[in-house]
Amino acid sequence: MVSIVLMVAAGEGLRVGQAKQAETLGRDLMIVFHGRTSLQAGGTRAGRLVHWTDSDIPHLQEEAIDCQYAIPELEQNTVRSHTVYNAAAFTVTGSTPEFAEIRSLGVSEGRFYNQDDLNESRRAAFLGSDAKKQLFGSRPAVGQLVYLNDIPFTVVGVMSSKKQDSSYDGWDVNKIFVPFSAMRRDFPDKPPGTPDTFDQLLVVPRSVEHHEACKGEIRRVLGRLHDFDPRDKEACPIWDTIQEAKAFRTMTDGMKYFLGAVGIVTLFLGGLGVMNVMLVAVQERTREIGVRKAIGAPANSILRQFFLEALIVALISGGTGLMIAFGLCALVNLLPMPDFFAGLLPTWQTGTVALAVLGTIAILSALYPARRAAAIDPIEALRHEAGG
Repeated sequence: MVSIVLMVAAGEGLRVGQAKQAETLGRDLMIVFHGRTSLQAGGTRAGRLVHWTDSDIPHLQEEAIDCQYAIPELEQNTVRSHTVYNAAAFTVTGSTPEFAEIRSLGVSEGRFYNQDDLNESRRAAFLGSDAKKQLFGSRPAVGQLVYLNDIPFTVVGVMSSKKQDSSYDGWDVNKIFVPFSAMRRDFPDKPPGTPDTFDQLLVVPRSVEHHEACKGEIRRVLGRLHDFDPRDKEACPIWDTIQEAKAFRTMTDGMKYFLGAVGIVTLFLGGLGVMNVMLVAVQERTREIGVRKAIGAPANSILRQFFLEALIVALISGGTGLMIAFGLCALVNLLPMPDFFAGLLPTWQTGTVALAVLGTIAILSALYPARRAAAIDPIEALRHEAGG
């Protein structure tokens, strides 16, 4: 019982830990990069470079009805940053206010830039937690100026610290986030991009069920706008974190089921142990059984007695094991865990399945010794010596 609960709890802990780590990049997120065509379409040759433009966004938001968000992101990784206290080089990225929700950016001080900042092209800066430490140290940053290529931006907020295990352009804690309109004006895309192109689209479907439909709509709209075949994955490469999460869940579920099967086999072996103990008990109590039968005890009475005894032994040992397993899980979870592992997480489904398996094994392990006891001939039983 202990083994089945611990093994399945370990598999669940790994699944939950990895899911939480994946969400630090963004939940249900698809990153749409620009690429190069590999198929001919509309009379255009293959091998043509494709760039997303500002004019794509209204079309995507209107026509990709299964997508909740489709927002642009423009980046520069050569911007010199300094304050009156220190200087450094950080990636500067510009997008819309929805970016904070899409990319799981928590706020520890101040706020993220808002729609007014975007509409008015304000030079508002939201600092990653490590960027803030390097530029301001332990001093308060909100309301202070940070100079990006000598252009003054006012710090409006600081990001909460977070740990990432994946990224497409560096860790968020080492970035400076500004409104897309200010980014477009002060740090436009570099060649071969143009003043109205950007680096990638961030897309979120309305739900996981709309995921494939949303992805298809994005390819079709962009294909029509930029004259490439929607089936051309090289022209429109998509990092699909939803698909990755589904694949990982399938893998961890398979591992969890395997570990559970190993635990069930172990439980069956434990049931054999209970059966052997009860068979020894029947052997040791053969004379007692003979006496009871000689004075008129029916075989059903003998069967019921030994069946209940074996059932109680199996259930008590299994129940004790279940409590020990849950106690061990609670104790282990008090220890610090690696980022990708959420601890030993037993679930009520695990407990229910374990109890059902335990009940089945208890019945099977009790039935055979009880039938053996009920089938003993009373005359032969009275001749039997204990231990003989």
